[in-house]
Amino acid sequence: MKNTTLPDAPATGRLSRAARRAQMLDIALEIIREEGADRLTLGYLAARAGVSKPVAYEHFGTRSGLLTAMYRALDEQHSVVLRDALSKAPKSLQATADVLASAWVHCSADSSGEWHAIGSALGGSEEMVAVHKELIEEYVRLFAATLKPWSTLADDELYRRCAGLIGAGDALSMLMINGQCSEQDAAQSFSALIQGGVGAG
Repeated sequence: MKNTTLPDAPATGRLSRAARRAQMLDIALEIIREEGADRLTLGYLAARAGVSKPVAYEHFGTRSGLLTAMYRALDEQHSVVLRDALSKAPKSLQATADVLASAWVHCSADSSGEWHAIGSALGGSEEMVAVHKELIEEYVRLFAATLKPWSTLADDELYRRCAGLIGAGDALSMLMINGQCSEQDAAQSFSALIQGGVGAG
């Protein structure tokens, strides 16, 4: 999901605080795509955005703060796409699983691996651990609520299985990103796992 919030915003223009932050997040993603996560620093981001270093530090505080903000922004786009797709899905287990799987894998494909690159750059930082835990819990709850109508499992077991399914979806997405399978193959495999994992009656 390539962020195109402000693709043509002039670097030196007068922007609101929110617009400036969005612009810098867009530019930070460009840096990762073009030069890799190791090249991304607040100083380099400020230079590319045409602002002073204090402006970048005011918005993000630290490099980890910037990476965390990027991770959240990409995740928010992922969540919107997923929820929108689910709202339009026919009401059957197969159709719902297909939508969950396709949207999940497609978001990874559309982000060109930036999501994983950002996560890797954050590594085992406290910020990343906290954010990752929060976001994963949100997705597990979404999967469980979405799949509950077709499940015969107790709620706690369904929750655990959905946590495992999300891990499988991420692993399949990485296979696709690494060129080991197509997006369609990854989505089909993920859908099959979802359908087989919810204890459908």
